[in-house]
Amino acid sequence: MQLVFSDAQYWEDFLPLTFTRPVAAMRCGILTFSERWQKILGNTEVSYFTENYLQNKFKNPEEKESLFLVTNFLPTETVIQQIKDLKQGEALVYEDELVAARIDMKGFSLNQIEKMTDIKEKLTFFKKPADLFTYNHLAIDFDFQLLTEGRTSQELSSTNGFLGDKKDLFIEEGAQIEFSTINTKTGKIYIGKNAEVMEGCNLRGPISLGEDSKFNLGSKIYGATTVGPHCKVGGEVNNIIIFGYSSKGHEGFIGNSVIGEWCNFGADTNSSNLKNNYSQVKLWNYRTKAFEDTGLQFAGLIMGDHSKTAINTQLNTGTVIGVASNIFKPGFPPNLVENFSWGGCKDDERFKLDKAYEVAERAMARRKVLLTDEDKAILKYIFEMY
Repeated sequence: MQLVFSDAQYWEDFLPLTFTRPVAAMRCGILTFSERWQKILGNTEVSYFTENYLQNKFKNPEEKESLFLVTNFLPTETVIQQIKDLKQGEALVYEDELVAARIDMKGFSLNQIEKMTDIKEKLTFFKKPADLFTYNHLAIDFDFQLLTEGRTSQELSSTNGFLGDKKDLFIEEGAQIEFSTINTKTGKIYIGKNAEVMEGCNLRGPISLGEDSKFNLGSKIYGATTVGPHCKVGGEVNNIIIFGYSSKGHEGFIGNSVIGEWCNFGADTNSSNLKNNYSQVKLWNYRTKAFEDTGLQFAGLIMGDHSKTAINTQLNTGTVIGVASNIFKPGFPPNLVENFSWGGCKDDERFKLDKAYEVAERAMARRKVLLTDEDKAILKYIFEMY
């Protein structure tokens, strides 16, 4: 049976992260939402019900019987079983929102649903970008159990210092850790396949380091932090998520932040995550077109794909950066940096689309990934429409 991952009403709330992907393709914990549900349900036949301009890259649903699923929550064992037990025409609802339904995608209509059941348990639901780092510790715990149950970790090299319980550390095949300190007393630590923790790093869980990613020499990593695949991270980070294929390889601090793919931070880029007056942080909301209170005292940076900062860039608390922006002018950029900004300041000229393609192609080639026609079409749509 086909899994149909639906953006439902959440896609716009997660901008700028979802300009280039469906909600299900975002990462939180160790896995993306899509990967998590495939693992839970044991089904790899996946499609996406998302924005039209994304559908050439992210497969359209086929017209057949499907499990229609909103992905951006952590299920309990009871809810997982309820989803598996759904029959044709049945659905599950949480806080008046449909989260799962067994329907036929031929002539798609929610009018097919004949029976709705309310989920009574309290779920961890991700409804906005700040939720990703706020609840990341719960997602790491969930994914750690999902990925490691019944498996044996590689042994930790004796050159390292270790605090905590070894059952809370999992090292995948090919990963390397030498002459570093590992502390799982505050949370689980997962080191992905062929990842590397270079000498002198200090890791304090919960932490996930993705496949083929690196913590550079002397890095200071506080949880809850997720680094996706094919990334380089150095300096100091605290409670951040990097989706994948991005580099923060040098000194500088980033905390309480979410960063997309193909981003790069110049040396000594720093992002504030706490206001001088200790008040709650506001972040730009693309749906309401206004800065909205997060209810959080700590909130740093939300950055869309393909964006870059120059050496010594300083970012204010609660900064939102769009897709394919280049920040290089002196002084603090505004708290909202538009898509394709060339400089980072308000009313700067835009980064030319053909030049954006060139930069993306060069950056992706370093990871042996091609910028496809579908990728170009997505960037062009964002450039023209936003």
